[in-house]
Amino acid sequence: MNLYPAIDLKDGNCVRLLRGEMAAATVFNTDPAAQAQAFKTAGFERLHLVDLNGAFEGRPVNAAAVESILAATDVPTQLGGGIRDLATIEMWLSKGLSRVILGTVALRDPALVIEACKMFPGHIAVGIDARGGMVAVEGWAETSETSALDLARKFEDAGVEAIIYTDIDRDGALQGVNVEATRDLAAAISIPVIASGGVASIKDVENLLAVQSSGIEGVIIGRALYDGRIDPVAALDLVRRENA
Repeated sequence: MNLYPAIDLKDGNCVRLLRGEMAAATVFNTDPAAQAQAFKTAGFERLHLVDLNGAFEGRPVNAAAVESILAATDVPTQLGGGIRDLATIEMWLSKGLSRVILGTVALRDPALVIEACKMFPGHIAVGIDARGGMVAVEGWAETSETSALDLARKFEDAGVEAIIYTDIDRDGALQGVNVEATRDLAAAISIPVIASGGVASIKDVENLLAVQSSGIEGVIIGRALYDGRIDPVAALDLVRRENA
C-alpha cells in the first residue's frame, strides 16, 4: 500500500477544505513547491494534487502552482480537478505528471475516459467522490443518482490505473476513513482503489492495511499530516513493514 500526501490548491495556496466546502478552507502553506519538497524530504515517494478552483470551473486554474511543484520535486505526482478533455490530459502529462485523475467527466462522458486510457496507457485514474454512496461532481456541488460502484464498474478492463474513492462526508473532518465502504468497493472491482477522506490518525492507516488485500492500493492523507496528527516517519515505517 502507498501513502499519498495531499496538496489541495486554492488560489495558489495549499489548503484543506471541510467536506468540500470552498468557503471552509484553511491555508496551510502559501508556497506549494516548498510543501511538496517538505513531503519528499519527509520520505514520501508520491504526491496527490487537486486543483480545487479547477474542479469548480471545469478547466485548469492553479497551473502555475502545479508546475512549480513538478519543477521542485521528482516523485511521481497525480493531479485531479478541472481535467475534462483529451487536450488537457495531454498537456498535463507533457509537463511531467505521472497520472491524471478524471472525476466529473468520468460520470458525464465515460467514453472519454476509455479513450484516454487507450491514448495514454498507464497514466489515467478515475476519481469517484461519493456523498451517501452516490457520486458527486462539479467540485462536489452536485450529487448524482449514480452509485460509486455502478460508475466504477463502467471502467472495468478499460485500463484505468486506479480509482480514487473519497467519502465526502468525512473529507477534512478527521472522523476516520470509511474503511468498510472502501473495502467493499475494492473487493467488487478489479481496479486498484486509493482511499481518501477522513484520515485522522495512524490507526486509519493500520485499518486500511488490514484490508488491503481487497484491492486497496493506497491512501491519501491531508489535514492529519498538516496539523501533526500523523507522524510521517511512523506512518511510512508502518507501511514499509507491512509491504515487506
